[in-house]
Amino acid sequence: MNQFEKTVQSKRNDAVDSGVGFVVSFGFFATLFVIATVIKLVAA
Repeated sequence: MNQFEKTVQSKRNDAVDSGVGFVVSFGFFATLFVIATVIKLVAA
């Protein structure tokens, strides 16, 4: 058996971590989109 399988550092669910990463990145790009849209509307 692999030694890394015996001493697991994190027992958290990977689905939770990937979900948080998706939400954070989606929020970041959505914020950029909103800021760009506001600038476009103000400049028009």
